[in-house]
Amino acid sequence: MVKTVKKTAAKKAPAKKAAPKKTAVKAPAIKRQSKLGTIGRPVYIIDGARTPMIKAGNKAGPFTPVDLAVEAGRPLLARQPFDPREIDDVILGLVNVHPDEVNPGRVAALRLGCGAEVPGWTVQRNCASGQQSIDTAWKYIASGNADLILAGGAEALSHAPLLFTQKAAAWFGQFMSARSTAQKLAAFQKFRPDMLQPSIGLLRGLTDPVAKVNMGVTAEILAHRFGISRTDADTYAVQSHHRLAAAHKNGHLEEMHSMIDRKGNLYDHDDGVRPDNSVEHLAKLRPAFEKPYGKVTAGNSSQITDGASWTILASEDAVKKYKLKPMARIVDCDWSSLGPEVMGLGPALASANMLTRNGLKQKDVGAWEINEAFAAQVLSCLKAWTEKDFCKNILGLDEPFGELDQDILNIDGGAISMGHPVGTSGNRITLHSIHAARRLNSQLAVASECIGGGMGGAMLLEIL
Repeated sequence: MVKTVKKTAAKKAPAKKAAPKKTAVKAPAIKRQSKLGTIGRPVYIIDGARTPMIKAGNKAGPFTPVDLAVEAGRPLLARQPFDPREIDDVILGLVNVHPDEVNPGRVAALRLGCGAEVPGWTVQRNCASGQQSIDTAWKYIASGNADLILAGGAEALSHAPLLFTQKAAAWFGQFMSARSTAQKLAAFQKFRPDMLQPSIGLLRGLTDPVAKVNMGVTAEILAHRFGISRTDADTYAVQSHHRLAAAHKNGHLEEMHSMIDRKGNLYDHDDGVRPDNSVEHLAKLRPAFEKPYGKVTAGNSSQITDGASWTILASEDAVKKYKLKPMARIVDCDWSSLGPEVMGLGPALASANMLTRNGLKQKDVGAWEINEAFAAQVLSCLKAWTEKDFCKNILGLDEPFGELDQDILNIDGGAISMGHPVGTSGNRITLHSIHAARRLNSQLAVASECIGGGMGGAMLLEIL
């Protein structure tokens, strides 16, 4: 209520004063838009920023999830013409919440100087959490319930918890509830050394609780179904590394901002990239999930990484009020579902459904981002779009969706070379698709990802 009263009062017309005549300063003109996605008010992405992606090692990294969110958010907000306290809402996608940062969206909002009156909260849709924050913000603004929202994603997989097994937890409970010395001695005698063996929370989270298969196995299923060879997967992985290395060298990661940790160490690039990677080198790696003949290895899978990304969304009223310069207009977003054991096909469904709904074909989009959870998974999506039976029976199309030119797909690499901080990736690829589309001189961009649990997400952007 305090915030509402404050903003209402701020809108009252000031008293008239005599002043020298000045030329009016106009807000930046918004480029003429297409008629796509005309439901509700127009919503724009006006700016965004991300951290470098840092490989998770064998210990907790230097930044917690909120630390990363703050590192990405501070330079982003510092260059805006509005005060952070003018933001209506802060929405952060995150999967593995740090125990000292409950509701990290609110913690990040406070640390970023948005003030006690600006609410902050957290969303979770597995690998698409960062894109879910954008989708939610888009709908709030389109409906007229907000004008300016900070939407992001963060993840510090190096801080994923080590857990006791159920057996160990039961023993601790029995021991702590024992009252007499005799009861404690009796409980202690039941202790077994293997109870000290921790269960890795991250690995448990990578196994689907319904299908009972690891995420890597879902990629193996797709590789078998669509005939993706080990060489195909390794070749795609090498391409990802080479493209990211070139993007760093040529300054094509405009949205990335360096970080310095508490010990003074500088992080100024995505440290998982390997410019000298080769198919010959990757061929030496053993299958990670289906030994000895599997196609999925550590080399052609996404890396376990820490990182954060933010976007700022604004209504047309906010664009005019603060004289903002929009980067893109959000046209549509789609969430599709399928079996958890073939979750990697999610982008094929979500992207096709979204474009079909808007009367578009694949060739109408000139820049694509598909999150690289696994090389075999991305290649299976591309293959599925060329199969008439799949497109007819699954997508409901009379003809194949089409063959996607890899020259417009993930042109600066992706999660295989950069890493996949789960709560971050959907936000990062949405933001970067705008920069990629500008370089490719494309009016439309699609950012899509597969989602653990058997889903797919896709967002359509009109570049301004």
